[in-house]
Amino acid sequence: MLSVKIKNHLHLHVLVFIAGFTAVLGELISIDAIPLVWFRMVFATVLMFAYIKIMKVDLKIPLKAVLNLSLAGIIIALHWITFFGAIKISNISIALGMFSAGAFFASIIEPIVFKRPVIWYEMVLGLVVILGVLIITHSELQYLSGILLGLLSAFLSSLFAVLNGKFIQQHSPTVISFYEFLSGVVFLSVFILFLEKPFSVEFFKLSHLDYAYLFILASICTAYAFIAAVHVMKVISPYTVVLSYNLEPVYGILIAMLLFPEKENMSPSFYYGTFTILAMVLLNAILKNLRFLKRKHS
Repeated sequence: MLSVKIKNHLHLHVLVFIAGFTAVLGELISIDAIPLVWFRMVFATVLMFAYIKIMKVDLKIPLKAVLNLSLAGIIIALHWITFFGAIKISNISIALGMFSAGAFFASIIEPIVFKRPVIWYEMVLGLVVILGVLIITHSELQYLSGILLGLLSAFLSSLFAVLNGKFIQQHSPTVISFYEFLSGVVFLSVFILFLEKPFSVEFFKLSHLDYAYLFILASICTAYAFIAAVHVMKVISPYTVVLSYNLEPVYGILIAMLLFPEKENMSPSFYYGTFTILAMVLLNAILKNLRFLKRKHS
C-alpha cells in the first residue's frame, strides 16, 4: 500500500500534467480565444457554485473584498485570453515557453505588492530569463506576435498569482475563485456585447467536440484542478507544489510534440532558450527554499 504522502505526490504530478494539457485543449478547441475563455469561465463558475452549495461554503465577504477579487478575476480572464491567443497565432510550445518567464515577472511584482525589498539573486536570474527569451525570439521570429502575446500572458498570470497570495491571507480559496470566475464572466460578457455579433446563434453553435473539450477544460482543468491542488497542500508543502508546477511547460510541450509533431517542430535554439528559462525558475525556487530554511533555523 502506498503511503498518504506518496499518493498525494502522485496526485500532484497528475495535476501538473492536467495543467500542461490545458494548452493542448486550447489548440483542439476551434473557436477564438475570447469566446473560448467565456465558455470556460461560465462552465467553471457553474461547477464551482455547485461545489459551494454541496459543501455549504459561506460566500459572505465585505464589498471591498468583492471588488478586489473582481479586479483579479478580470486579470485572470485577460491572462487566459492572451494565453490561448498566443496558441492560436503561433503554437503551444511558444505559449508555454513564454509562460515560463512568469517567475521573472513575479520577482518584480511581488516586492511592490508585499512592500518588501528586492532580492538580488531574483534580479540576476531574471536577466538570464531575458537572455532565454531573446534566444527564443531570435530563432523563432516568425512567431514574434505569439511571443509578445505569451509574455503578456505570463505577466498577467504573475500579477494574478501575487494578488491571490495577498487575498489568501483573508479569504478561503473557494470563495476567492468563485468571485474571480464570476467577475471574469461579467467582464467578458460586457466586452462581447460590443462585438459585431454579440451572443448570436453562431456564438453558441459549436461542434459537439468543442463543447466536450470546453467541458473538460472547465471541469477537470479548472474546477477540479483547483480544488484538488488545495487538498494536496494539506499534506505537501506549498514550496513542493510550486516547484512541481514549474514543470507545467515541460509536460505541455512534450504532450504537444506527441500530438502535433508537424506544428510543434521547433528549432534547437527554442529548446535551449526554454531550458534556460526553466532552469532559472527552478533555481529561484531552490534558493528561496534554502533562504526560508536558513531563517527558520537562525
